[in-house]
Amino acid sequence: MAREMACRKCKRVTTEKVCPVETCKSSDLTPDWNGVVLVVNPADSKIADTLNIKQKGKYAIKVT
Repeated sequence: MAREMACRKCKRVTTEKVCPVETCKSSDLTPDWNGVVLVVNPADSKIADTLNIKQKGKYAIKVT
């Protein structure tokens, strides 16, 4: 099983080598992250709005 990494720029969690968020595409990923938020509908989510998340997916709460 591939190791999950979090993007330091947008906090998206992925198993890929580059962030899958269309507006990010950063390769600055880290295995050092804590907590998780699953966003299904970012347009109607107050948490997604607070965390500035625009796309659905799995996001880390804290990335170091």
